[in-house]
Amino acid sequence: MSQPLKIIIDTDPGQDDAVAILLALASPEEIEVLGITAVAGNVPLELTQKNSRIVCELADKPDVDVFAGCASPLERKLVTAEHVHGKTGLDGPVLPDPKMPLRETHAVDFIIDTLRREPAGTVTLCPLGPLTNIATAFRKAPDIVGRIGEIVLMGGAYFQVGNITPAAEFNIYVDPQAADIVFQSGVSIVVMPLDVTHKALVTRPRVEAFRSLGNHVGTIVAEWTDFFERFDKEKYGSPGAPLHDPCVIAYLIEPALFRGRHVNVTVETGSELTMGMTVADWWGVTNRTPNATFMGDLDANGFFALLTKRLARL
Repeated sequence: MSQPLKIIIDTDPGQDDAVAILLALASPEEIEVLGITAVAGNVPLELTQKNSRIVCELADKPDVDVFAGCASPLERKLVTAEHVHGKTGLDGPVLPDPKMPLRETHAVDFIIDTLRREPAGTVTLCPLGPLTNIATAFRKAPDIVGRIGEIVLMGGAYFQVGNITPAAEFNIYVDPQAADIVFQSGVSIVVMPLDVTHKALVTRPRVEAFRSLGNHVGTIVAEWTDFFERFDKEKYGSPGAPLHDPCVIAYLIEPALFRGRHVNVTVETGSELTMGMTVADWWGVTNRTPNATFMGDLDANGFFALLTKRLARL
């Protein structure tokens, strides 16, 4: 049996981030979570670091190291998404405040130290929110860039265009300058854009499958999806809400669930009209060098089967 993949989850929970963290913590055969780094995004940093610890305790994994990172984007004012996730970021069920401590090290320093300590090419970064922590680490310690195994991130959109502006997906829009640094870094990147995550819809039968797991985690996940799906159903007229971030973790466990293309992805940082747009050269019409595997499709039934089976373990 091969060794589990070592990952750092960089996140801004968010109900779908929380489900992604739960999936990773429920999958120790495939995934070793070296630490969770919080960033400002869906809600401010004070809440994202707290929410990260709440989720670890929900999974009964209070020994996971959680670090607080950047409280604001590199160059822009923070934009948050309480309109989707509620004022806490994890609205829906009422969860107790975490007892486990926040680590004192800054998230950026933890990322740098970990990549320097672990053998080159063995650590995968899994950003589920704005890329501020990752880009800050790259700026502060350029030597780590070549040591990363892969970056698998949730962010961007091409055919689905935008969800926070007409042209941009939320995570990239919040810190386009950071995203630009990451996409230009030369690291092997796999992108889970809205094009694929909007196919991971929590329909009513899928919510009820979580609820009927008979464990506390299943009930909480069902209540989270009940809460945030009202926004997406109203906005898109879809039969349920997309579970964006768990796509990242599902890919690490079962990559065959996803299909995409290795293309060039460029982030717009100049125009206010299209700020944060991820311009994916899907049809190969430029001579720009491919820099990312941009996913376009997933086996939704396989994805939810995996997710439900793993949540049942917690």
